[in-house]
Amino acid sequence: MGLQIRDDRQRKALTGLSQDHFDHLLPFFSAIYETTQQQTYAEGVESGTRRRTPGGGSKGKLPTLAEKLPFVLSDSKTYPPCDVLGTPCAMVRSKAHENLHKLAPILYDTLVHLELMPYRELSTPEELKAV
Repeated sequence: MGLQIRDDRQRKALTGLSQDHFDHLLPFFSAIYETTQQQTYAEGVESGTRRRTPGGGSKGKLPTLAEKLPFVLSDSKTYPPCDVLGTPCAMVRSKAHENLHKLAPILYDTLVHLELMPYRELSTPEELKAV
């Protein structure tokens, strides 16, 4: 089901991206998502905990990557509680939380790959004061 985005203005309000920027980001997000899924599958097979082949099981509320990306982008822009984040997608808070924590690192890796993340990360208040 995903987010029901009516027009470009609503897309920008929810995700911070225009349709053109979204279309540019989606292939990179898809490639990193597929790579991550293959690594997870390989680790599961190696450890003996994997029972299904990739793509097996139920599809969930966000079956396509074109629905997964706006979901995680809307969280990054508006930072709503999981109750609110899952509601437009007809998703309970636990699944919204689970999907978010699965997709957020993939979005981060995508933005790093595209060199859209800040150069440095500050880990202490002293480093912030020095900037």
